[in-house]
Formats: sequence, structure tokens, C-alpha cells
Amino acid sequence: MKETIRTTKAPAAIGPYSQGIRAGELVFISGQLPLDPVTGEFSGPDIESQTRQSLLNVSAIAEEAGTSLQNAVKVTVYLTHMSDFAAVNRVYATFFHENCPARIAVEVSELPKGARIEIDAIAVM
Repeated sequence: MKETIRTTKAPAAIGPYSQGIRAGELVFISGQLPLDPVTGEFSGPDIESQTRQSLLNVSAIAEEAGTSLQNAVKVTVYLTHMSDFAAVNRVYATFFHENCPARIAVEVSELPKGARIEIDAIAVM
């Protein structure tokens, strides 16, 4: 059985998908753009502010599902410029201190709305 996760503390889905799905003890969090959930705008033009906002959005969905980023087991980071990798890591490290989840970072040619980053995650309850 699956349960749809919805929260106003993260941007609404911009297509036919859910912010998150809880299936048993797993929570699948859809890719989160760096959009401020209140304004619907990017949190800033720089990769640091965009990384922070994407992670805040992922965190809000995880919390709505009854878990947290600390229970993330897999994270995927999509970047439009791999040259941003070090800056992303600096911000990422402020959210994940120890017992970090498995992660992959990939460069993509483009992201929705012209974002520089998108982050998705899988967490356990």
C-alpha cells in the first residue's frame, strides 16, 4: 500500500507526480527544485542558496512523511554544471554530518525552470 505525501512547506508538484510517496517503511521524495514554497521563486541565483533550498524542500517532505533527512539512505543530486560540485558539497555537509546516505551526483544538460540543481531522496521510517 502506498500513501501520497503532501506539504505546503515545499513547492507543489509542477506536473503529474507527488511530492513524495510512503510505501511501507520507505519514503520516496521526488526531485526538489530550489523553489521557495511561499513565493514560488528561486531562493537565489547562486548554487549555495539553491542547494540549501532544495535540501530544505526535501527535508520538509521527509518530515511530513514522519521521518527526516537523518534517515535518508539514498540521495541523488542533479547539477547543470559539475563545476558547482565543491560548493554543493559544502552546503550538503551542513545537512548531513555523519552516517551520511549513499549519494550520486550527475551533470544534466538542463533542469525544469532553469534551476541549477535538483535533489531527490529515499528515506526510511
